[in-house]
Amino acid sequence: MTSDELKQRFRKFSCRIIKMVDKLPNTISGKAIGAQIVRSGTSPGANYRAACRAKSDKDFINKLKIVEEELDETEYWIEVISDAELIKPELLLELKKETKELLAIITQSLITKKNNLNQS
Repeated sequence: MTSDELKQRFRKFSCRIIKMVDKLPNTISGKAIGAQIVRSGTSPGANYRAACRAKSDKDFINKLKIVEEELDETEYWIEVISDAELIKPELLLELKKETKELLAIITQSLITKKNNLNQS
């Protein structure tokens, strides 16, 4: 997958998160969780774009770690939304899957980049 393809995938992911947040109940918990996940779920794309413009390999790794952390947080909030049944769990399955796939891609990219950096 090219960096442009991954950028596009992150943008679509952000849009899916936004649409999901709009379906949360208009309650104190729905608003609080919605505010959290809209931030954590849209920031990986922006941070991945920043990583692509990194000034060095170490800078790239640091920026990619932020992407990894934000995806992990997003996965957590999706689990909370599902467990609390704020949205029917079956409606979140594809979004959960995409979160896990993106997290796996970024984690593997970090491992590869670190290994390449250590071999230099």
